[in-house]
Amino acid sequence: MRIARSVTEDRVRDAFPYMETDAQWAAYTIGDMRAKASALIERGYPEPERGQLLAAYRDEARAPDGADVFAVVARRRGWIARLRKDLSGAVRTEIRGERATIVTARGTRYPFRLRDNGIWGMTIFTAELAAEAERATRDLAVVTAAAADYQRGRRDDGAAWFDGGVFDGGVFDGGVPLVDGGARAPSLAIDAGPSRAP
Repeated sequence: MRIARSVTEDRVRDAFPYMETDAQWAAYTIGDMRAKASALIERGYPEPERGQLLAAYRDEARAPDGADVFAVVARRRGWIARLRKDLSGAVRTEIRGERATIVTARGTRYPFRLRDNGIWGMTIFTAELAAEAERATRDLAVVTAAAADYQRGRRDDGAAWFDGGVFDGGVFDGGVPLVDGGARAPSLAIDAGPSRAP
């Protein structure tokens, strides 16, 4: 079984293609949300909050793609040790239509769903990945609002930072600076949807 071989040989990201589609989308979303939040924190947060949050988000934010995010989360939550113990002793497979279950010698049941590409995708971690993706999306909304607050605070001091530059003085329209006689400066608005796909 490819998943068992991947985790036994410590190639966790290689197990990612054998997760169901919703789990894969969740992993990509986690990476995107953490990367976007980290960019805002890097530009707009003061210390010590900047360092603390960047450290908390670093692994997922720097992960190149969904497979690497999955590997980070799997190691952190102990899924790898669990899979190594269980899947090395698979005793039978039950298939019913587009659903399948691998039963291990320890009595653990691992459910799978047939994906559109014909590959069986493990579903046991989908709910946790989806919950983590929702949490990362909420965190991004909080970070976006806090970054805007910090920027408004800098405005009150006579200078606001936007996209790495300094805006000295000027007029603000709803929290967004107006420059060059009324042109809007770059916005902090973030698209919360995933930009990477499995």
